[in-house]
Amino acid sequence: MVTQSKKAAIGKLIPKARSYNSFKEFEGKRYTGMQIGRSHKWNYDKGVWKETKVTPERWEITYSVTKRRAGHAPEGSGAAVGTAYHWFILSHQFVEKLNADDYTTSMVGLKFKVAHRRAGKDKWSASDNARKKTLVRILKDMIAEIEREPQKAISIPLEFEHKGKGYKGMGVPVMSSCEGGVCKQLDVTLNNKHLGVIKCTKKGWKLTDVPQGLANAIGNEVFLYYE
Repeated sequence: MVTQSKKAAIGKLIPKARSYNSFKEFEGKRYTGMQIGRSHKWNYDKGVWKETKVTPERWEITYSVTKRRAGHAPEGSGAAVGTAYHWFILSHQFVEKLNADDYTTSMVGLKFKVAHRRAGKDKWSASDNARKKTLVRILKDMIAEIEREPQKAISIPLEFEHKGKGYKGMGVPVMSSCEGGVCKQLDVTLNNKHLGVIKCTKKGWKLTDVPQGLANAIGNEVFLYYE
């Protein structure tokens, strides 16, 4: 016998699965998957980053690691186990040498889906030639976007005092949040510690796991930069 509580639990799962797989619309284009505006937070295991210098400015990199969701996915939601993705990442990486062997590292950028492979299938959603065309389009679009926003800074210097403590660091604009040379989201590093992405919302500046007073102080520095 299915009790009312079980019916309620089942009823909660079905909309989540349907929501992920249902068609949605963004700027006139249909898509499926996670809804625009939602976010994930991941914890990465101890990974292996390898790099080889091939020109004075260019390095070839490889990175292999398992990433784990911070928290747990709602049961019945998201892609099926076995689903695979091909992403293309454009990112800033900022590092500062601490000693002979250690560096701080902070990255912020964009990732684009190039192709996917459904669970239980051998074939990818796009051929090699189609993926190449997608990469060309992504790079051309990014060049056009950067050229449209000539005032967009690579990073915004942050230096201020809050509750008697000095803070110094930078905020890296999240390119997709920029309009008219002003960016509403920035990836923040202060006192050699990466804090995450601060967002300007209708209710003020928000930065996860950071006291609101400090988030307001960071946001104020961003406002002063753009004035």
